[in-house]
Amino acid sequence: MGNPPVSVVLPFKDSRACFRRSLDSLLAQSHTHFEVVLIDNGSSDGSHSIALDFAERDERFRCLTRAGSLVDALNFGLESARGKWIARMDSDDICHRDRLQLQLRAAEERHEETVVSCRVRSFPHSSVSKGYRSYEEWINSTTEPEEIEKNLFVESPVPHPTAFYHRLSVLKAGGYREQGLPEDYELWLRLWSRGFSFYRVPRILLGWRESPERLSRVSPDYSLSSFYRLKAMYLKHLPCLSDRVIYVAGTGQCARRFSGYLLREGFTILAFLSPERELHRESLRGRPVVSVKDWTYKKGVPVVVASRKPGARENIGLFLDSLGLVNMKDYVLCS
Repeated sequence: MGNPPVSVVLPFKDSRACFRRSLDSLLAQSHTHFEVVLIDNGSSDGSHSIALDFAERDERFRCLTRAGSLVDALNFGLESARGKWIARMDSDDICHRDRLQLQLRAAEERHEETVVSCRVRSFPHSSVSKGYRSYEEWINSTTEPEEIEKNLFVESPVPHPTAFYHRLSVLKAGGYREQGLPEDYELWLRLWSRGFSFYRVPRILLGWRESPERLSRVSPDYSLSSFYRLKAMYLKHLPCLSDRVIYVAGTGQCARRFSGYLLREGFTILAFLSPERELHRESLRGRPVVSVKDWTYKKGVPVVVASRKPGARENIGLFLDSLGLVNMKDYVLCS
């Protein structure tokens, strides 16, 4: 039958507790012409035996070994895969039976420089924090390329285990990189900077398991500082920010920390904009703090909105819209 159109790349390490249920969800897929590239990333709990069992029972499953970092395992999986398209998955998540079918259809309807995602449902419900539930709601609220791009610098728009993309295009762009940064979000921003777009199938196609051992909880690569540094690195690829002269809307902790990374990337901050009626400070990082009531927009100088306070980012965006400014042209939302 030739090479399958889809390769599921699934690194695993000490995943015994949830591994079989995850792999069973792949066996149940309505689209059947696929392979699963299982990469043992240094397991010691018997997970390898589970992977071998599936490989012995179903020739679509292949079990490989790659000790080292997750980035090493991911790139090894991309290089070893035979499919035109890659579907990412983690060893403790669960696919809806139509996931591969619907994401493959969406990918083939678009161009090869599109990362296709889907909606998610975090589980078990009792373990999901308020923050992750808000992130889930935010992810699921956007589906079309234009609206996803407008929020690209708020948070990572593609949960890694939902990603579906063209294998050779991602390899050509350099694959995953080891930089002390969230490797998936760095890849999405790098692909975007090279002309890729994003689309989300408007269906919940992945059960996303919440766990205290989740990499985003335990690795310093996923710290707030790492996210701020990453965003600052790629903001300069926005045409409106090419001159790197900006206003920063916000004066809270997010704006203070994020602005430090912006300055390191060569940005010049003319002023910090405060929505408060009474300013708590006159300057921040040596730049003036100006009330939005007293601020006069300087044409051609974009605004970087930097706030994690619930509702603040949206309110600032609405205020800038009311001035006739355009998202991703005159201002960019960050957090």
